[in-house]
Amino acid sequence: NPNIRKMSGTPASSATPQSAKTRKEESSFLGKLGGTLVRRKKSKEVSDLHEEGKNAINTPMLPTGTDVHPEDTLLEENAERIMLDPTSRENLKFKDLLKVLIDWINSELEEDRIIVKDLEEDCYDGQVLQKIFEKLSGRKLNVAEVTQSEIGQKQKLQTVLEAVNDLLRPHGWTSEWSVDSIHAKNLVAIVYLLVALAMHFQAPIRLPEHVSVQVVVVKVQWPLAVDSHLQDRYYYSSSNPLNPRIFTTERDAFDTLLDHAPDKLNVVKTSLITFVNKHLNKLNLEVTELESQFADGVYLILLMGLLEDYFVPLYNFFLTPESFEQKVHNVAFAFELMQDGGLKKPKARPDDVVNLNLKSTLRVLYNLFTNYKNSE
Repeated sequence: NPNIRKMSGTPASSATPQSAKTRKEESSFLGKLGGTLVRRKKSKEVSDLHEEGKNAINTPMLPTGTDVHPEDTLLEENAERIMLDPTSRENLKFKDLLKVLIDWINSELEEDRIIVKDLEEDCYDGQVLQKIFEKLSGRKLNVAEVTQSEIGQKQKLQTVLEAVNDLLRPHGWTSEWSVDSIHAKNLVAIVYLLVALAMHFQAPIRLPEHVSVQVVVVKVQWPLAVDSHLQDRYYYSSSNPLNPRIFTTERDAFDTLLDHAPDKLNVVKTSLITFVNKHLNKLNLEVTELESQFADGVYLILLMGLLEDYFVPLYNFFLTPESFEQKVHNVAFAFELMQDGGLKKPKARPDDVVNLNLKSTLRVLYNLFTNYKNSE
C-alpha cells in the first residue's frame, strides 16, 4: 500500500484535511500512545503459554467420538473416503429428509412393485436408481435388469450415473457421488444423488430446508499417515428448483474447539491475549476481551502495523468508528493489510468480527499468532 510508511519514517504530509472533531479525537488518541507500558513476562513463560494455546487448539481437531475402522483406511495414496458421522444419524432433520425421499421413491415406483425401506441397503446395487431415473427421465437404459455379482452391479451403476451426470451437470450440479461410494452404501452420496434428482425433476414433495450433517473424511497419506477430520455437509433445497445447491464447509480447529472442548477455550484466549498484548503494549494499549476490543477493527489495524513494522496513516481508517459500516470498513482494511503481508485471506467475514462472533475473531487472531508468534 503506497500510503503506508515504515515505523522509522513519518506519515505522508499530504493527508486529507479532517474536521476539528476528528483532529481532536486523534490528538487524544495519540496522547494515549505516548507512554510506555513495562509489562514483559519472561520469554520462556510466554513461549510455554503460546505452546499451551496451540496444543489446546489443535488437539480437539481429532474426531474422538468417531470410530474409524481399519478397512476404511485401506485406500490408495491421497485417496479419501467420506462417511456419515454416527451422531448425524440421529439428526431429526436428516431423518425427516430420509423419510421424505423413501416415500417419494416408493410412490414413483409403485407400479413396479418396488418398495424401498432403507436407502443404503436398497440403492447400492443400482436397481432402484435405474428404475427411478428411467421413470423420471422417460429414458430406457441399456442395462441388465437383475445383477447379483459385484462387477455386474458396478457396471449397472456406471451406466446409471453416467446418464445422471450427463443430465445434471449442464444445470450446475457437481457429482458428489461415484460408483464406488454408492456401491459402498455411502449414505451421504446416495442422499446427494436423490436430492439432486428430486430437485431437478421438480418432484411433488417438500424437502426439509437447510439439513446439515457431519461426515468423517479419511485420507491416507503414505506411507503411514492417516488423516481423519470432520466436515459439515449441507443439503439445501431452494423454493426455486432451477437454482439447487449442495455445498460443503470444512470444519476447522475452532469449530471443534467450541463444540467439543469448551474447557480449553480459556487457554486459547489467554494465549492469544498474551500474544496481542506483547505488541500492543508498545503503544500503551492492552486487550482483555478478544470479542469486543477487536470488533471495530482499530486494534487489528494497529496490530498489523506493529507486526509488519510500518505506520498506518490515520486517514486510511476510522480511528473512532461509530457506525456498523465504518467498523466493517476497518476490519476489511485490516484483512487487506494481512494479505499484503503474505497471509492467506481470512476465512472470517468482516461483519462477523464486527458482530462479536468469537469464532471468527479467534480465527483471525490465530492466523496472526501462527505467522508472527516469534516476532519481537
